[in-house]
Amino acid sequence: MSAVPLWTSDAMQAAMRAAANGVLPQAISGIAIDSRTLQSGEAYFAVRGAVHDGHNFVAAALKAGAALAVVEKAQAGKFESNAPLLVVDDVLGALVDLARASRARLQAQVIAVTGSVGKTSTKEALLHVLSAQGLTHASAASFNNHWGVPLSLARCPADAQFAVFEIGMNHAGEIEPLVKMVRPHVAIITTVEPVHLEFFAGIEAIADAKAEIFEGVEVGGAVVLNRDNSQFARLSRRAKKCGVARIVSFGENEKADARLLDISLHATCSAVHADILGDEVTYKLGMPGRHMAINSLAVLAASSLAGADLALASLALSQLVAATGRGVRHTLVLPGGEVTIIDETYNANPASMAAALSVLGQAKVGPQGRRIAVLGDMLELGAIGPQLHRGLNDAIKAHHIDLVYCCGMLMRNLWDALSTGKRGGYADSAANLEAQVVTAIRSGDAVMIKGSFGSKMKTIVTALEKRFPGKAALDEAAV
Repeated sequence: MSAVPLWTSDAMQAAMRAAANGVLPQAISGIAIDSRTLQSGEAYFAVRGAVHDGHNFVAAALKAGAALAVVEKAQAGKFESNAPLLVVDDVLGALVDLARASRARLQAQVIAVTGSVGKTSTKEALLHVLSAQGLTHASAASFNNHWGVPLSLARCPADAQFAVFEIGMNHAGEIEPLVKMVRPHVAIITTVEPVHLEFFAGIEAIADAKAEIFEGVEVGGAVVLNRDNSQFARLSRRAKKCGVARIVSFGENEKADARLLDISLHATCSAVHADILGDEVTYKLGMPGRHMAINSLAVLAASSLAGADLALASLALSQLVAATGRGVRHTLVLPGGEVTIIDETYNANPASMAAALSVLGQAKVGPQGRRIAVLGDMLELGAIGPQLHRGLNDAIKAHHIDLVYCCGMLMRNLWDALSTGKRGGYADSAANLEAQVVTAIRSGDAVMIKGSFGSKMKTIVTALEKRFPGKAALDEAAV
């Protein structure tokens, strides 16, 4: 935790070229854009969103203990004359100004992460390993867009030693302004896969959009690229054209700078032997899946480039746990035994689906247990969406998945491709699939639930947890 306040009101006012109203406290402990989660002492930014205007919640924020509110000049007259306000022309623009001021004062090593798959888990892994070596700040959740990045940057303590920012996109041109704000010393592209095809002509266009991250890399900085990916050469050329000083590769390729030498995959973890920039390390990775092991190479390479101790970083990976909706495991108690639920409901695309099915294939099951996949639509795939959904059948066969439940119009394509013996059930929505899944599971099963966020697959996880008690809850009740 930082030893100094995040901001002073004077520094915020200067950074945002704001006018002050009322009596402003000097110490500001944090930045908030949601009055419901705001903590006492934080500054509330009344951002205008697609659905709600933050100005409607300024009074609630101040009542909840906000140190001050940042509001538009055009709406400042709505509030009490002595309300503690910083008044600006545009609230989101002021947040961007504050983010730039935050970056200007930082002495930290800054890392930016993007990629079609694995952005958040890689960012969380970096946060985990670097936090053991110094004050580390990272984007919360998946705050990786036009408001999430400046919010994350504005929240960065001035005395942080490491700072990690996730940068996302689903259209060309979105990454460049964000990375120029973050100005990383190290930038990671985890992989480039056919996602958001609704908005891109093909995978090369996606690679070009991801390559915008090179535009903001600091002079003398480095990029970390997946050498196993089909777009590696294209990305490398773009990085050189942008003047990036050092290109570091990771993967299984024998030319990779951070190379996987050997791996032992287990149901809940992996044992990894790797060469990281010339140093051999052997470590336990606290999350299952070859894809996680490959991304851990990028984590260790970036950590080393940022000046962290490689041995300590690799040791910390044993305690890594999945982020919410990205492989978190729950044990539910049924009559006669237990069921493992693997919650992958945050998002989905063909690459992450294949990876999740691989993990399910490694999951332990009881004597009568089955490996069950509950799958919702993968969105934003454009005209080839039906084909990509049908193609999941290959991974289902390869990883010996016993039973598949599908929901959504696009998943109907997979349902039609499944052999009769693997068909568990189909519905047009997650809500209508709930009952089928809840009544079908039995002790010993391992159930993986995944779909794009818009498919609302979390409702099925919630239904299972409501119907069956969790093992942790029962153990606590028994104490």
